Amino acid sequence: MDLSIGGFLRRAAERHEHKPALIFEGGKISFRQLNSRVNRLAQALLTLGARKGDKVGLLFFNSPEFVETFLAVVKIGAIAVPLNFRLVGQELLYILNHSDTRFLFLGRDFMETIREIHRNLGQVEYYIVAGDSSFSSALMYETILSQAAEDEPRVSVTEEDVGAILYTSGTTGRPKGAVITHKNIIWNEINYIIDKGMRPDDVALLVLPLFHTGGINNLLSHIFLGSTVVLQSAFVPQTVMEAIEKEKITILPAMVPTMYNMILQLPDLERYDVSSVRTATAGGAILPVETKKKIRKLFPHAGIQDTYGLTEATSTGTTLRPDFALQKIACVGKPCFTLEARLVDEKGKEVVPGQVGEILLRGPNVMKEYYKNPEATEEALRDGWLHTGDLAKRDEEGFLYIVDRKKDMIVSGGENIYPKEIEEVIYTHPKILEAAVIGVPDPVWGESVKAVVVLKPGEEMTQEEVIAFCKANLASYKKPRSVDFLPGLPKTGSGKILKNILRERYRNKEISRGGA
Repeated sequence: MDLSIGGFLRRAAERHEHKPALIFEGGKISFRQLNSRVNRLAQALLTLGARKGDKVGLLFFNSPEFVETFLAVVKIGAIAVPLNFRLVGQELLYILNHSDTRFLFLGRDFMETIREIHRNLGQVEYYIVAGDSSFSSALMYETILSQAAEDEPRVSVTEEDVGAILYTSGTTGRPKGAVITHKNIIWNEINYIIDKGMRPDDVALLVLPLFHTGGINNLLSHIFLGSTVVLQSAFVPQTVMEAIEKEKITILPAMVPTMYNMILQLPDLERYDVSSVRTATAGGAILPVETKKKIRKLFPHAGIQDTYGLTEATSTGTTLRPDFALQKIACVGKPCFTLEARLVDEKGKEVVPGQVGEILLRGPNVMKEYYKNPEATEEALRDGWLHTGDLAKRDEEGFLYIVDRKKDMIVSGGENIYPKEIEEVIYTHPKILEAAVIGVPDPVWGESVKAVVVLKPGEEMTQEEVIAFCKANLASYKKPRSVDFLPGLPKTGSGKILKNILRERYRNKEISRGGA
């Protein structure tokens, strides 16, 4: 049996030939049409000289082109490198060079960003653009696709082959590339299908960005199962509600709590027919109880699921089933079907129920390694277990409760933001002596980014200057939303900044003010 991602697509096309695989902006693409276009794109890549193991970058908003490119890449044994479309040029430059990307597929919206950095992209040989292009050296997406045959590519791809490198920021400030095999993805989709109770007749709405592990794996699970995905290019609350009514959506997969909160703020929600929705899933952060109650009222026929996952586990970790949604408060459930979980103390000893420990995961969906980073790999994958860096408690029934996230990490609107990356930018400003970046409570985004800055003697700056400087050097969602200036930062005897003291100080201050 062909145990590869491409093999699952081929079989889905055989079983569900005329069934819609994708619905996008009113247009429908059947499984047969999707497989045909994927094959053409795969053949075009082979004609251009693509080889098994080549890295292929994907820089698109959510679109059929992203889906087709990802599937074409993995069908020929090449390796997809999805790129966060929110990143600025220098951030993309690092990832593209670090990943050894040889082919870069992109939407026309990103032409100017790539034009600014392409002279420093030493290993990219081909640029393939979807849409009109003014880039003289670029190839046109539809042109190369239309000129290729639709035969299945004759490339041997096994479950042990690498399918993707998914970049996730680390506490070092530089993104790390999680190497994900076909086996990792296949078992991850099995987890999705079983633990989320997915069915072939489902119609799922997908608004999470496909570059994100949650987005691409939600998509692939439905392709494996033969169910239909309604894909949206961006999250717009009203458009979500309109799609639910028009397309009779049955599954809302892994929307972050911020998205649900925005939907709940819409006027006249009762005018939409949402009776088709049977599952509403949340990820990225825990859904507050009051939000769950409102979701249940909005979608009266839907079960609510909380999930916990991470890129290194190909997105799947734990699931809290709907039966416990309002019984287990701040709970992320139990490990998914193929996963084992342990909670251990700093010495690696398993903790008893009620005690806090680091979450360790083991299973076939755990990544192979970090790309070109053996030190980080050795740190994360020890004794056969993935050390997540996340802290949790377990109750007597085996349910897990997250009590803290990876050290210092900020989760804002479902996006993971790592302070050290922002601090490294702030430290390059000539007027700044020291800085610490922390997360503070935010009523809309869950957390927002705050920078606490110490200026060099005699210097003056405003909050707006610091924010503008960060925005020019980082993706906009990473920039601080507020800046405080202090004469000094709290430190240990060895000079290490005590962020826990800052977090506590500003958490109390922001709560007393009603939010950041």
